[in-house]
Amino acid sequence: MGFVLHGARVFDGERFCDNAAVLIEGRHIAGIAEAGTVPRDAALIRLDGGILAPGFIDVQVNGGGGALLNDGPTPEIVCTIADSHRRFGTTGMLPTVITDAPAVTAAAVAAVREARARGAASVLGVHIEGPFLDPARKGAHDLHFIRAMTEADVTLIAEAACGSVMVTVAPNKVAPELISRLARAGVKVSLGHSDATSAEAKAALRAGAQAFTHLFNAMSQMTGREPGMVGAALTDAASFIGIIADGHHVHDATLRVALAAAPHDRFMLVTDAMPPAAGGPDSFTLQGRTVARFEGRLQLDDGTLAGSNLTMDEALRHGVNKLGVPLADALQMASRNPARFLGRGDLGIIAPGALASLVHLDDNLNVKRTWVEGR
Repeated sequence: MGFVLHGARVFDGERFCDNAAVLIEGRHIAGIAEAGTVPRDAALIRLDGGILAPGFIDVQVNGGGGALLNDGPTPEIVCTIADSHRRFGTTGMLPTVITDAPAVTAAAVAAVREARARGAASVLGVHIEGPFLDPARKGAHDLHFIRAMTEADVTLIAEAACGSVMVTVAPNKVAPELISRLARAGVKVSLGHSDATSAEAKAALRAGAQAFTHLFNAMSQMTGREPGMVGAALTDAASFIGIIADGHHVHDATLRVALAAAPHDRFMLVTDAMPPAAGGPDSFTLQGRTVARFEGRLQLDDGTLAGSNLTMDEALRHGVNKLGVPLADALQMASRNPARFLGRGDLGIIAPGALASLVHLDDNLNVKRTWVEGR
């Protein structure tokens, strides 16, 4: 027999189940049973209250625990980032390489591929954020490396062969035909870092883009006569929307408006984490520029935000305690919604056959323990 987790309220990805126990066999969930009906020969692990939920999935993680994927990407760097964030409930992630030289992007893809081959189960794939961006909305991305997408780039991304592949592009800089080719290859195309019009964003969605990268940040805003990328995101019926819920990247009131404007099952909590997150230092070097923690946020010398020091459990608590998101919805934003975006029906739920990637939270939503594929 495997083992049984009991003693906590179970959130199965859709609803809460009281007096329930979760049966785990190997890497997978065998089922949910009433706490008093579990097999006698199963090993029992008592959780002593709190919530047992699907583990968090973060599709935008640049670094953590002092490591940065862009900084000499290796499988060891990938595993350091994954291990540091796991302590804060992230049992699945896309390590993210930001705008850089082509060789760095290629090395990051290769590092993620090798980390997965070595058994890094929480590494679900890679997120390539740039360099195919709009200089007008570059944020902290280095202008020197921003460029047009080439045939070699399409090939690298489409043939990455490292699990789920996500790429952030500016819809006014990458032609719909290229977006369509990537989407047909199974790549998850997200729109961001762009001054595109709403019409340009919608053309990219029709071509196959499926998401928006960190809503409100580094994108054209909604105005009375031009909805911009924000308006396109909030009015599209199918795409997913990443949000950084840390109280710094977007004003809480603004996020509340967005959450009221679109169904909650379209939002994904992301961290956009950098090396200071998950136990890292207060400052680091990003492509020769110093990024430092200041009053809870990470910024360059000129005040430009440069990622965050956020962890997924903090984003969850911020969503519930500051934004007023119902707990079930916030848990879905942290797990099931990103799993759906990635097309991973075996994650983000607690159900027979799903992978046993779980998080145990106390009543204040602090992480007590995690399991990744049953371990």
